[in-house]
Amino acid sequence: MTILVTGATGTLGRHVVRCLRRAGHPVRALTRTPAGVTGLPDGVEVVGGDLTRPLTLAAAFDRVSAVHLLGAVGHDHTPLGAAGPQIVAMAVEAGVQRLTVLSPGEEGDLEQAVRDSGLEWTFVWPIDFMSNALGWAEAIRKTAQVREPYGGRSTASVDEADAAAVVATLLAEGGHAGRSLTLTGPEALTPADKVAAIATATGREIRFTELTDDQARLQWRAEGWPAEGIEFMLHMWATVPDSVASVTSTVEELIGRPPRTFAQWAAAHADAFRP
Repeated sequence: MTILVTGATGTLGRHVVRCLRRAGHPVRALTRTPAGVTGLPDGVEVVGGDLTRPLTLAAAFDRVSAVHLLGAVGHDHTPLGAAGPQIVAMAVEAGVQRLTVLSPGEEGDLEQAVRDSGLEWTFVWPIDFMSNALGWAEAIRKTAQVREPYGGRSTASVDEADAAAVVATLLAEGGHAGRSLTLTGPEALTPADKVAAIATATGREIRFTELTDDQARLQWRAEGWPAEGIEFMLHMWATVPDSVASVTSTVEELIGRPPRTFAQWAAAHADAFRP
């Protein structure tokens, strides 16, 4: 039976597809724009569908045994809303047996529908992906510095490939049903710590400069950010909960090895930060 991966061209989904194919599983990759999709392994069946329009998903669920489902869509991570319960109902009707959901498992329409579905389900929530540091790549290449506010915030970021290995294991082998799993790397780091690791990986001197709120506003405004986006980001970083710095053992428990460090991730992606 086939395993369906939604968001298959995204940060996590692309790695989930690769993990499953390496293990020999038939994989169906769902994306809103299937034409021209590149970078997926040979043998992957690419299908079109939009999670916000459940009627477009009927063919995607045909003869599927397990599904990895996004809990939110788009660059702004909009929750599925009313579409979520419809998708879960379609999965049940199609005979899906196992479900992983990219969600912290907090109460919402989708989460309640999953709990009531009778499926073997697991919520999976990466605290933060190490690949988010690629947002610094252009600035580091051009100026050898990163300028951000709230430099003291610590985050236990996880390598996206490790998170994908967890999801692929759950989809293929089951276990941990009825649980909400938080995925982290092995350590909590500040932005300055991450910049230092990138500097070591690239062999370059790279500086981190902490900005005040007003300095950040001026910088982001000059970069073309909308006012509401600026204030949203400042508020988000000012209110980061302490829990994002808490390290869990989930990755090692599920994949049988310690999660990769940020230094290892930076070494593997060093070229992205070089001029």
